[in-house]
Amino acid sequence: MTRKTLFIIFLLVFLVSACAHTGKKAVTEKESQMYSEVLPNGLKVFALKDENAPLAVFQIWYNAGSIHEQVGKTGLSHLLEHMMFKGTYKYGPKEFSKIISRAGGIDNAGTSRDYVFYHQKLAPDKLYLSIELESDRMRNLVMDPQETLAERDVVMEERRMRYEDDPQSSVYEEVVSTAYKNVPYRWPVIGWMEDLKRITRDDLYSYYRKHYVPNNAMIIVAGNINVNDVMANTRDKFGSIPRGMEILNPDVGEPEQSGERRVSVKKEAELPYILSAYKAVNISNDDSYALEVLSSVLAGGKSARFYRSLIDEKRIALSADASYSSLEKYPALFYLEATVLPGKSEEEVEKALYDEVEKIKKEPPDEREVQKAKNQIEAGFLMGQDSLFFQAQVIAIFEMLGDWKLKDKYFEGIRKVTPQDVQRVAQKYLIEDNRTVGVLIPLKKVESKNNEK
Repeated sequence: MTRKTLFIIFLLVFLVSACAHTGKKAVTEKESQMYSEVLPNGLKVFALKDENAPLAVFQIWYNAGSIHEQVGKTGLSHLLEHMMFKGTYKYGPKEFSKIISRAGGIDNAGTSRDYVFYHQKLAPDKLYLSIELESDRMRNLVMDPQETLAERDVVMEERRMRYEDDPQSSVYEEVVSTAYKNVPYRWPVIGWMEDLKRITRDDLYSYYRKHYVPNNAMIIVAGNINVNDVMANTRDKFGSIPRGMEILNPDVGEPEQSGERRVSVKKEAELPYILSAYKAVNISNDDSYALEVLSSVLAGGKSARFYRSLIDEKRIALSADASYSSLEKYPALFYLEATVLPGKSEEEVEKALYDEVEKIKKEPPDEREVQKAKNQIEAGFLMGQDSLFFQAQVIAIFEMLGDWKLKDKYFEGIRKVTPQDVQRVAQKYLIEDNRTVGVLIPLKKVESKNNEK
């Protein structure tokens, strides 16, 4: 398992060169590829025209990630994502996906700490289906009590399989919940098991009615679309939905950490594992660009420092990685991790990780090394430039962070990073008093005695 956030990095690939327009100005091919509008009820709508796209994309994003939950009610956001496919008064259970499938499209959804989004890919002339279906389920979920309890059990089993039965995921949860004391990133998106057991239908329905409102949502439509028709249809279907109360991100700060924190997890596993997380910053702080480059200098492939040292030369680790993503609403964590080879000790591998960091603190990486790291980040952008889906997604993610135009600042920031910047952020953030360390202590698997006489 790796904490590498290449998925987020790749989202930045698909930056759109066109500029957005506000208001209700019609768009022609000669004027622009982009259009944006805020409806009177607060719903933000972006439309991106791409004549070369064979399919169209519809995405609707809600500012309703796990940060909007509260102690004792974790897991609401993710469970609600499941329930959004269980039917409305107009369309029965699973009808949403069946209608999209019959039209030749596909649909899915995802929940993160900061947001939840629903999306469909289908022919441009079928976009009216997405608009109709999404506007209906924004307000009209049935949320049958028995169906809600059944889906809650499904999510609980998902948690068991993906987290509680995965030793490294268990370490990750322990580290994150120990590193954060106040910021709501401290609980997992899927929720704590004890909270899931106590969630009721009324809990979920109240969360739905509060957060799934136009002024807490954003729509992105992309493809070879007739922008004016799409916008008119969107106004027609969504415009009559009343706005709700304003949803603000929790206004919380994180207390300063004054010493290393350590946790250990004992699970059935083959090999020991180490995860070290340092308090860092998000994209609102210019240090984030140098931290991004630092993670690539340490672990950007087989020629990077971790691989050369721990895997190739010392041969003490099966894997070693560094990861960091600044694209979050609250200050992020910078991760170092390694899986220990048989016969080697956790202490030896953990020290080796820190030794590589100390080398950078004492002497900045050379210009070639830093340039290679920056090239790797930008090369990621080129890998997905033809993906219409992620063009839409990158607009949404940056808009959720404050303004979709922040994507341009990200590029500029990465390009300006110097070796001295990389050294400086290592010295500033990757310090012992600022880290939380988790260690997986493997337990031997207990064999069942099936052949006892």
